[in-house]
Formats: sequence, structure tokens, C-alpha cells
Amino acid sequence: MIIKERAYPQYITALEALLRRIPQNHPKRREIELDYAKRLAGYRGEQALDYPLGFLQEKEFSIFHDLRLPDRKRHFQLDTLILSQRFALILEVKNIAGTLIFDEDFRQLIRISNEKEEAFADPILQAELQKVQLLSWFSQQKLTAFPVETLVVISHPKTVIKNSLMKLSPESSKKVTQNKDIPFRIAAFQRQYTKEIPQKEMNRISRQLLKAHSPFTPDILSLYEISPNEILNGVHCPNCNHLPMTRFYGKWFCTSCSHSSKAAYLPALNDYFALCGSRITNRELRNFLNIASPSIAAKILHSMNLPSSGGYRNRSYHLTSENEIKQK
Repeated sequence: MIIKERAYPQYITALEALLRRIPQNHPKRREIELDYAKRLAGYRGEQALDYPLGFLQEKEFSIFHDLRLPDRKRHFQLDTLILSQRFALILEVKNIAGTLIFDEDFRQLIRISNEKEEAFADPILQAELQKVQLLSWFSQQKLTAFPVETLVVISHPKTVIKNSLMKLSPESSKKVTQNKDIPFRIAAFQRQYTKEIPQKEMNRISRQLLKAHSPFTPDILSLYEISPNEILNGVHCPNCNHLPMTRFYGKWFCTSCSHSSKAAYLPALNDYFALCGSRITNRELRNFLNIASPSIAAKILHSMNLPSSGGYRNRSYHLTSENEIKQK
């Protein structure tokens, strides 16, 4: 049973907003495009897990996608955590094409593609660290400890997997697999471990995991050292993507293709919240949407039904998960 669904990553949402809001000739654009492509590939690799995991018996397994749990002053992220009454399994997913060489001497992953080599952090080591952190979290929460296994899942179907000696060592081969093999690996763990934790305790563990989950909200402008002044304001045309549209008599008009829309501003507000945080004022909304009238801005804010704080002159409106903006 899927206890926590996989959500579209906020980091990718923020990168998409950033790419819409910086000029084509911005000096950071190429770097951002490359990061976006890598993160999107990673997300699609995680999505590819859905098919093999669909073969698991729902009553026997609890599945948590994209868990982010506290570890003292930091957090650690799990691509997928699978719980049964006998063991826990951490899946670290890598969607990397080409030939992958697991360098077990220097604990790094080397990708060879188009005759070029690129080094990555060792995902086996990453998963083992996550195991240590998860066991520590169980201990801090005074939850029943049970065996924790790890698997690095190579989700790209055409990837060739080797080590520096041209084939994986027996130890690494136990820790690395491909999508199609996941149900069989899980079945082997079920046979290996026989002691079961009571279902009541399993339910308590699930509740604690969901309660402790803390989504990562990136400050994307700071991460890429981009000033808010570099962001392009205005409303994109949903028909031709021209920026900006002009608001006239309750509608947004495109001066490029003559398209009009009442709701064209909604994606722009989503961009604002992805780039600038969950708080907005009347003045900030006017600046971002390129409208002059405070009363029109107030009507837009009122229509969004956002919780607010502060007095009349310094009122702020706050976006929460309960009132996310739906595009019409």
C-alpha cells in the first residue's frame, strides 16, 4: 500500500519558474538548464519504480516516496522507503544512461557516455549513510528497530553496470539492481527475515514517518545567486508565451497574438511563490504582475482566499499546502 505518494518536486517546480523568468542570455541560464535536466531525469527514474512496485502485495508492504526526515540539525532524504513487518528497504534511484563503473577503491561512480567520463558520488555509500540515519531516527523516536536493507536501483533500462574490474564484485552486486529485479530482491528479503513486528507497531511507525516528514522548500534565487531584480515580471500569454500581457477590463490581453484570458495571471502567481517564498503583499503582487491599481491587486488577493496577517497597510498573504493556486 502506498502510504505517501510521490509528489512533483518543489525544486523542479522552482527551476521551471526560474527558467521562465530569466532572460535567454542570462549568464546562469545554461547551468540552470543542465541542473533542471538532471533533476527531471532523476524524478522520471523514480517514477519508473511504480511498475515493478505494483507487483508487491498491498497488504504486506507500506511504501513511502520522497521522505525527508530530521537528523539532528540536518535532514536526510529517501527516494523510496518500503516497510514490511519483517524489514525495511531503502531504494536509492539513479536514472543515468551510459556505462556505469562502480569504483570500489575510491568509492565513486563513474559514467562513460559518448567517450566522456563523469564522476558521481557513490550511491551505495549514500544508501548506507541513509540506513545509519534512518536507524538513528528510529532510536530517537523510540520505535521498534528492525533490519534495514538498501538497494541502489539503476532505472535506465539500457545502462551497462560494471566495476573497475569490468564486473561488479559479489558485495556490490547485492547492493545494486535494476527496476525489473526489484520484486525478486524484495521476495528474497522476505525469506531471509522471519521475525515479524506487530501490526499495531507498524501503524505507529507509519504515523511517525508521516508526521516527521518535512518537505524541502528551496530558496532558488539564493542557491543560484540571482537577484530578484533580474527576474522578469509580468504575465505570460498562455497561447504564444509572450511576456508581458496587459490587463484591461478584467481580462489579460496579449499584444503579440491578441489572445485574451481571465485566468492567465494564475501561473504567474505560482511562479512568484516558487521563486520568492510563500508570502506576498499587495505591492509585491502589483510589481510582479505589472498592474498599477492597488484595488485590482486587492481583488485578486481576496479571490485567492489566502490567510493573511498584519494591518491594513502592511498586510501579507500566505500560501499554504491547503490553498495552493489551481490553474484554471
